[in-house]
Amino acid sequence: MIFNSVAFFVFLTLVVLGFYALPHRFRWLWLLLSGFVFYGWWKWEYLSLLLASGIADFYISKRIFNTLEDNRKKKWLLLSVCINLGILALFKYVGAFAMFHPQMPYYISAYPKLGSIIEFLNLALPVGISFYTFQTMSYTIDVYHKRVIPEKNLGRFLLFVSYFPQLVAGPIERYNHLDPQLKQKVHLVYENFQIGFRFIAYGLFIKMCIADNLGVWVDEVYLTPSRWHSAVNWFAMIAFSFQIYADFHGYTTIAKGVAKLFGVNLMDNFNKPYAAISVNEFWKRWHISLTSWFRDYLYIPLGGSKTSKSRWISIVFLVFLTSGLWHGANYTFLIWGAIHGFIYLLENKFMVSNRYVPSIKFAGWLFTFFIVTLAWVFFRAENLNVALDMLTNALFITTGADWLTIPWHSALLIPLFIVFDHFIIETNVQETLKRWSWQQRWITYGFLLFCLINLSGAQAHPFIYFRF
Repeated sequence: MIFNSVAFFVFLTLVVLGFYALPHRFRWLWLLLSGFVFYGWWKWEYLSLLLASGIADFYISKRIFNTLEDNRKKKWLLLSVCINLGILALFKYVGAFAMFHPQMPYYISAYPKLGSIIEFLNLALPVGISFYTFQTMSYTIDVYHKRVIPEKNLGRFLLFVSYFPQLVAGPIERYNHLDPQLKQKVHLVYENFQIGFRFIAYGLFIKMCIADNLGVWVDEVYLTPSRWHSAVNWFAMIAFSFQIYADFHGYTTIAKGVAKLFGVNLMDNFNKPYAAISVNEFWKRWHISLTSWFRDYLYIPLGGSKTSKSRWISIVFLVFLTSGLWHGANYTFLIWGAIHGFIYLLENKFMVSNRYVPSIKFAGWLFTFFIVTLAWVFFRAENLNVALDMLTNALFITTGADWLTIPWHSALLIPLFIVFDHFIIETNVQETLKRWSWQQRWITYGFLLFCLINLSGAQAHPFIYFRF
C-alpha cells in the first residue's frame, strides 16, 4: 500500500473515521492495528520481523533499566544491537554478499536448497526494514543512557515502532518526541485537517508531477548511457538529483500530513539541501533524521571531535561508509558514501569560514551541487559499470548522438519545483495561507489538483526509499 494509491486513501479514510469515533483510551489500539494492516499489506509474513525487533527491544530495554551492573547493561545493549543488525544483515546483505564469493556458483549447483535460500534473501527485502530497526535501536540506546524511561505497555511501544505514516521511509523518529504525541488526547480540530491535507496535496504534487516525470527520462538514459549525447547524460544526472529529492521529500511531506490528521507533528527531514554551499552543510539539510541518528548513535559514541585528528578522520570516514552501506549491499553505495566522506574531510581541512562574499558562496554552492550530483550517479546506477559508463559519457566526448524529446511543459518541472521548495521553506506557508482570502486559497488548491490530474507521470514509480 503506497501513499499515491486509491487503496491507501480508502484505508486512511477508514482509519481517521475510526480514530475519532472511538474513545481516547482505545485510539492507540486502533492505530496499532492500522499500522499492522498497513505494513502487512505488502507481505504479511514480514510483519513478524517488525514484531520481533519491537518485542525484543521492549523487553531488553526493561532489563537494561532494571539492571544495576554496568557490564550486564552493556551485554543487554549488545544483544539488542545484534538482534536488530542481525535481522537487517540477514535480509539486506547476506544474500547479496554471498553472491560475491568466488565459490558460490559451485555451492549453489551442489546444494540447490542453499541457492534458493540465498536467492530469497537477496530478492525479498522487507520494505522499510532499515528504518524501523534503527528506530527501535535508538530507543534501547536511549534507555541505556537514561535519556528515556522504558515503556511499560508492550502494545503502546509497538505503536511507536509501527506508526504507519512514517513506518516504511521515515523520518526516523525518537521515542521521546513521538511517544508523548501518540499518548496525548486529540480533539477533532479543523486546523489539523487543513494543515494535514495541505501537506498531503503538496507531497503528492512533488512526487507524482515532479519525481515520476523526471524518473521516466532518468530510467531511459541510465538503461543505455552510451547511446546518448553527453548533454543528455548531464541532464539525466541533474534530473536524478531532483527526482530523488522530490520523491523522498514527497513521501515525508505526505507522512507529515497524514500524521497531522491524528494531531501528531513529525520532525522535518529536509531543509533546502540543494542550497547548501558545502557538503558539510548538505548533510545538515538532507535526510536530517538519518544524519542526526548517525551523529548521536555512531559518531559521538566513537569519540566524535573530542579525539585525536587521525582517529577523527577514521571516524568520519567510517560514518559515511556506514551511511552508504545502510542504503544497500552494493559497491556503488559504498563509493557514494566514500565520495561524501572524502569531500567532507577536504572541506574541514581547507575551509576557513562559512562567511563568504556572494561570489565565493556561489562557487561553494556550484561545487557542492556538482559533487552531490556526481555522487548520485553511483547511488542510482544498478552496478559499477553503468555508473562508469554514465560518467564517461557525461564528462568526455563520446560517439553517442541520440537526444531526448521532452514536452515543453515538462521542461518547466525542475524550475517549478525549485521555486515551490524555496517559497515553502523560506516562508511560513501556513500563516501566509491563513492571511489569504478563501478564494486565493482555493485557487492554490485548484492549481495543485490541476497539476495532479494533468501532469502526473504516466508511469507511477514506487517511492525510491522503499528499497531501503
